[in-house]
Amino acid sequence: MKRLLSPTTVLLGLFTLALALVGLAGCTTTPASSTLAGGSSVPNAGAAKLWAQNCAHCHNIRTPSAYSDMQWDVVTLHMRVRGNLTAEEHRAILAFLKSAH
Repeated sequence: MKRLLSPTTVLLGLFTLALALVGLAGCTTTPASSTLAGGSSVPNAGAAKLWAQNCAHCHNIRTPSAYSDMQWDVVTLHMRVRGNLTAEEHRAILAFLKSAH
């Protein structure tokens, strides 16, 4: 007869899985500047940099035109929580992504 896993083994496996998920969920944010060397600003440059730094950290980058504005609303709201983005970072990235349409 086949023996099932012991409760200790199952709990150890679940604990290890929980630790791995916590580690993977810790996407970090880094503030970006949208000012060039000459002091001129580029529209959405800071947001594009934020998007690249935060989203590429865990994902393959998609082009801003890959999703509709409505889809980006859902994706960025979800990732604001998962990626620990500030409200300002969320708004800037969302505006950048929507500017492609």
